[in-house]
Amino acid sequence: MLNDDELFGIDKNSGFSLRVLILSIPCGSIFLILSIFNILPSHIAIFSYISLLFFNAIFLMPISTEIQQIKKYISKLSSGTSEEELLSNITEKETKDLISAINSMHKFWSDKNQMLENRTLSDAAVLDTLPDPLILIEKEAHIIGSNLSARKLFQNKLNNINLISIIDNPKFVTALNKVLTGTSRNEELSINLNINKNKPKFHIRISMLPWFAKGDIVAVVSFYDLEKVLILEKMQQDFVANASHELRTPLSIISGFIETLQTTAKNDKNAQEKFLNIMQEQANFMSALIENLLSLSKIELSIDTLPNEKTKLNDIIREVSSALELKAKNKSLKIENKLTRIPQIIADNHQVTQIIQNILDNAIKYSIPNSTISIKTQKVNNIPQNKFYDVSTSPAIKISIKNKANLISTSNLTRLTERFYRLQEHKNQNIKGTGLGLSIVTQIIRRHLGNYEIENNDDEFCFNIYLPISFETK
Repeated sequence: MLNDDELFGIDKNSGFSLRVLILSIPCGSIFLILSIFNILPSHIAIFSYISLLFFNAIFLMPISTEIQQIKKYISKLSSGTSEEELLSNITEKETKDLISAINSMHKFWSDKNQMLENRTLSDAAVLDTLPDPLILIEKEAHIIGSNLSARKLFQNKLNNINLISIIDNPKFVTALNKVLTGTSRNEELSINLNINKNKPKFHIRISMLPWFAKGDIVAVVSFYDLEKVLILEKMQQDFVANASHELRTPLSIISGFIETLQTTAKNDKNAQEKFLNIMQEQANFMSALIENLLSLSKIELSIDTLPNEKTKLNDIIREVSSALELKAKNKSLKIENKLTRIPQIIADNHQVTQIIQNILDNAIKYSIPNSTISIKTQKVNNIPQNKFYDVSTSPAIKISIKNKANLISTSNLTRLTERFYRLQEHKNQNIKGTGLGLSIVTQIIRRHLGNYEIENNDDEFCFNIYLPISFETK
């Protein structure tokens, strides 16, 4: 099929005619001189020149055709046409040899480009796995790259945005300029970022890349969330303060009675018996408190380690119910198990026993006399989401422990799982407790990637526990 832009396979705009004329000029000049001096007749000179043009055109045509083929080949190759299809149109051996060299070079640079793309994607994937936000900037502080944590933090497409427009804190700008101007290689500061209502506090490190680093990136800005650290420190301070407070009261009581027994009640047997009983109660309370504190610490140490034991929940519920049956009878309560056929789960047997024991013990403590405590198990398709941690996406077993109890206000209900928190009315009724039972329960549930719900309607209280059958997350 002929192309309108080609003549005999040669592009009309290729300059072929001009090259033929230029190549013919030296000989044409000789013919002209010979004709002027009558050495050669004019008609022979003209014929000779025309013949020269013809032979030069014949001589240059294969070369021009090959050049045209190479040009077309490179053009089509750059547009993605397959090499086999292009090579089928090549005729000259020399052109094929040259094309083969071009193919080798094309393959070499294609492989290099693919390797570079793979490395870029790999580097981006590695950056996205880092938990702390990271931003890469050029010498004018424009953002060239960022990881997933940074994009989530600033909730924005960060590329090509000037970092100072996002963080306009004067201390940060000063530190950034020091690094970008080469005055300092590393700068660190702690500031509150104005990115939401809470204005979270971050420790920021600005580091200049080493001199041998290639590309436009000159510095890396990393962010470390101090809010988590501050919250953890606050929790630790509160924990120590609360534990000290809870231990101080029984210790003061015991110390006071010891002093009384050593002085005024030294020979009073009735007072001694009464005081010793009180001291025994306080000692038991401290023992329970210390045991719960140790248990809570042990659970928190293993919070990121998934259990691996096969657990039969119904068997554990039967054992705990049987162990607490006498305590329930003493308070005129009845424990009723409504257990359905459920599969085994992967869990920590001891910790699951703690969950059932702590909740059932609470139900016995706070139930209205002459009522029934019911324990029900059933399989459910999913676990309710928790806003503080990820739960398993697998099917789960729901354990519902329900009892009759006085209505608890919404404000108090949300605080039931706080450490050392106890309702004032329970303290007034002199109901003993450390305030750590439900905290232990919630930490165990969290370790198992489960969840819990607390329901309180009129005189009915229900604690729902969700434990996954297996540990699957998104």
